[in-house]
Amino acid sequence: MNEFNPSQLARLDTNRLAAYTTTLNFYNGSQWEKTGRNRQLVFNYAKVAIDKVTSYLMQGLTFACYPGDVVLTLSETKGKELGPEQREGAKARVQRAEQILREVYQSNNLQQLDWETEIDTAILGDGCYKVIWDPDEKRIKITAPDVRGIYAWWIGDDLSNVWRVASKYTLSQDQVSMLYGNEIVTPSARNDSPFVSLRGAAHRSNLVKVTELWTTKTFELFLDNERIESKPNPYGFIPFIIFPNLREPKQFWGTSDIPSVIQPQRELNRAVSQLSRILELSGNPIAVLENVGESEDIQVQPGAVWTIPEDAKAYLLDLLQGGGIRLHIDYIDLIYRCLHDISETPRAAYGGTERDLSGAAMQVELGSLVQKVTRKRTIRTNAYHRRTDMILRLAARYMNENLEGITHRVVWGEILPQDTQRQAQNEQLLVQAGVHSRRTAMDEMGIMDPDEEFTRWLEERGRILQMNEDFRAKSTRGGARERATAAEMEVPE
Repeated sequence: MNEFNPSQLARLDTNRLAAYTTTLNFYNGSQWEKTGRNRQLVFNYAKVAIDKVTSYLMQGLTFACYPGDVVLTLSETKGKELGPEQREGAKARVQRAEQILREVYQSNNLQQLDWETEIDTAILGDGCYKVIWDPDEKRIKITAPDVRGIYAWWIGDDLSNVWRVASKYTLSQDQVSMLYGNEIVTPSARNDSPFVSLRGAAHRSNLVKVTELWTTKTFELFLDNERIESKPNPYGFIPFIIFPNLREPKQFWGTSDIPSVIQPQRELNRAVSQLSRILELSGNPIAVLENVGESEDIQVQPGAVWTIPEDAKAYLLDLLQGGGIRLHIDYIDLIYRCLHDISETPRAAYGGTERDLSGAAMQVELGSLVQKVTRKRTIRTNAYHRRTDMILRLAARYMNENLEGITHRVVWGEILPQDTQRQAQNEQLLVQAGVHSRRTAMDEMGIMDPDEEFTRWLEERGRILQMNEDFRAKSTRGGARERATAAEMEVPE
């Protein structure tokens, strides 16, 4: 295997990094190819469309864990009933796994981090998460590295088999001193964490390029081009999750949402800027003089008196005559519709329609948006599933948690606004028909802790049943009124 040198990264993925810069600048409003003296307006529809799609994409993201070892145990026991201890053990592991996930989500503020990462992924075309154990704070830490500093190597045509990842970023000397100090200590000084064994080195400039090189078996740390540390990977997996925004077939790196709207966005800016200049000139009319050799004191203002020869003519140039302005507006409307179609965000996605639509018609109207969000969720489901798996593996290793046999899945909220009452009725029918359990129904309804919620429901139901029994006992002595009251409060069993 060839020796790795961080300087090699400068020659890798140059086209990808150049595309990142172009799309990011376009998102931030640098949309004119050339600058000139004329007015150049920017109606940043590209930014609005990305923000809008991300809002629909990230709605209602949560997770759910299940005792996956139950299936295994059933197969091993040839269908025999599981014992109470096995069921309780599996249930306790599931509850602990979900508790750990909730704590990690809260401590890392993942709701905001996921939102920012999705915006960045839609702009650049690729996203990345890093899941590590923080030995100082004794917790699982999740970050979203700048994908412009991420490099990946995969085996042959198997794009899912990433065997090496490099992460490059820049630190100041003060930051290096703060993170690593001024001396080198042994790797075992901080519980085999790969981030603290370095204790500085001599640097020739104020900025230091740091490169982390990961494989499933090794970890290497470089300052500039000097390797400071090389040791076994303490995690047993590469702690990076690299995922595309939308993937082209047979390509590892993804595609941005920006390129498809560049041309219509620029044409919209040009057409609206042109119309703006016409309206500006119409508001400051031009005086036209015919058969006049010289003109003095000709000013367009209220009460102005012009003195011109007898055979001369004077009038104001009307740039809006003949309905010409309507042509500009119609063309802008055409570009506007093209932007909606290409970005797959119909006008109805912004909360406004030109006509009243029924629920089914609204679903059809927003069909392109639903399809785009669904394509993205297909990719994100795998990325978030891998992230959850890394969290549970780190919890088992560093927190001594028994999470064996736990399975988990990503639960997405509805893309379009739903009638909660109707959804609850549907879930009730599914539970009564035995299609799925109450716990699954609560997962689909977005309840964070179904087991705890079910326990509370059982406690409330037990108390109500006890009240019913008390009222029945009193009704034998208290007359018809108390019997009627008790009947009203009874809960059907």
